[in-house]
Amino acid sequence: MTVRKQPVLGILGGGQLARMLALAAAPLGVNTLVVDSAADACAGQVAPLRLADWTDYATLEKFAAEVDVVTFDFENVPAETAHWLAERVQVFPDPRALAVAQDRLAEKTLFRECGLETPAFHAVDTREDLDRALASIGAPAILKTRRLGYDGKGQFRIKQLADADAAWAALGAQATAHGLILEAFVPFERELSVLAVRARNGDFRIWPLTQNWHTDGVLSLSLAPAPKVNALQQRAEELARILAERLGYVGVFALELFVKDGQLLGNEMAPRVHNSGHWTIEGAIASQFENHVRAVLGLPLGDTSARGFSVMFNWIGELPDAAPVLRATDGHWHDYGKQSRPGRKVGHATVCAQDAATLAARIGDVARALTREEQAMPAVRLLAD
Repeated sequence: MTVRKQPVLGILGGGQLARMLALAAAPLGVNTLVVDSAADACAGQVAPLRLADWTDYATLEKFAAEVDVVTFDFENVPAETAHWLAERVQVFPDPRALAVAQDRLAEKTLFRECGLETPAFHAVDTREDLDRALASIGAPAILKTRRLGYDGKGQFRIKQLADADAAWAALGAQATAHGLILEAFVPFERELSVLAVRARNGDFRIWPLTQNWHTDGVLSLSLAPAPKVNALQQRAEELARILAERLGYVGVFALELFVKDGQLLGNEMAPRVHNSGHWTIEGAIASQFENHVRAVLGLPLGDTSARGFSVMFNWIGELPDAAPVLRATDGHWHDYGKQSRPGRKVGHATVCAQDAATLAARIGDVARALTREEQAMPAVRLLAD
């Protein structure tokens, strides 16, 4: 009898995204192996974990020999490490995409080259550069690190020109090492994200646009499909396809978008599965995690259609009581197995329904039971309109 070897997917980074990738891979007959420097990385609760930092090439050499394909669960894996691994094993997405997404200046430049408009921006390497950039862009504006910033980290909002000194005091030390970028503040009407997946053979699919709300720079709630975006859905798909083909991208990625005066503006790209796509686990025919595994292993892609309407609550710092979600019809609970800590993503919940009115009622009940009305009411009002 021939014993079939199950493919092994290697994942750089052991957070909740790696955890959910491993859970999606198992039903496909795919084993996973995770690398992280933290012994308590939560993906290690559901998949084998190798302890190593990103320059531990001896351990990474063994890791490369044990897996068939490598992917990553967060974009701050050094591009050099991804390139080094790509010389030994297939790595998807291409490390080139990782390098672009790690640099906000390169990212914004690529957006514009692909026809996606962005807020005005300027590179800032010195205090004088900041003055020149502010003279051009004006205030309000946001000074950001070009690298290593996410979830609102590495940012300083300049409300008026007099805030320039405080902004430089907060972030100027990082200008020499990583560079800074000044971006015009956008009084946007909505925040949307588009999740897309591209296969090795070029097959390209997109999930419905998702509307997002943030608290202190961290995603707090997602609603999908975003209501009243018919005119934007096709344009978002066109832009995502152009970007994916430009990068030779394989796997799932997210584009975070602003809507201003009915037009899409590019904010950021995440070259990985994304927080705003967690609703797809229960709310889409094929989730972002399943399709990412399919794409990087060369398997046919799954259907990205929504099953109905979904709202995802993001739990930050600590988990609330699970009971109201578990009691809700079509309510789903996800505990990432992390210790509570301020600002940390520790879990999420998704509530689904076949129509907007039913979903509005269900999430209203859950939000009241958890005293999260302020978090949920924007979505409830949008669904009720």
